[in-house]
Amino acid sequence: MMKTILTAAATALCVALPAHASPVGEDGLHKPDWIVETFRDMREDVEDAAAEGKRVLLMFEQRGCIYCTRMHENVYPDPEITRMLSEDYMVIQINLFGNVPITDFDGTTLDERDMARRWGVVFTPTLIFAPESPPESGTMRDAAAMVMPGAFERGTTRLMLQWVLEKGYESEEHFQHYVARMLSNSAD
Repeated sequence: MMKTILTAAATALCVALPAHASPVGEDGLHKPDWIVETFRDMREDVEDAAAEGKRVLLMFEQRGCIYCTRMHENVYPDPEITRMLSEDYMVIQINLFGNVPITDFDGTTLDERDMARRWGVVFTPTLIFAPESPPESGTMRDAAAMVMPGAFERGTTRLMLQWVLEKGYESEEHFQHYVARMLSNSAD
């Protein structure tokens, strides 16, 4: 009887856990294998990413963020999104309340929490898409190609990743118009 109850409980637990959930680190943040560890010098990171044919993507998250969990369980596991995050981006995770130092393009070094404030990040998740190359002056906030605050579904997230890779931010087409055009084209 007890063995049956334990087996049922274990089965229920396995069914309740998402199949694609990434492990969670000691800091309470999800740790998929496409997150990279760097010295967090933005100038160097952008140069290193460019040398690999990638773009830097800063992913702000925090412990207990239900929207971050939703992204890691339901959005990032999408095969095309996972492929882009692995192959096309250098994804650097930043803890909104963390204390790991980050060096901005202008040489200012602050802990994660203070840099988040400097860059105007107040919500998690927030994705900051760095420029293709380091600017001669200014900050990440000034130079970012795009900022995506909030949790979105797979389609919007996939299209944002694609739009940045296509340098849509340089065109006159607004991202929302791009989404509408892409959805219209896929319906044909």
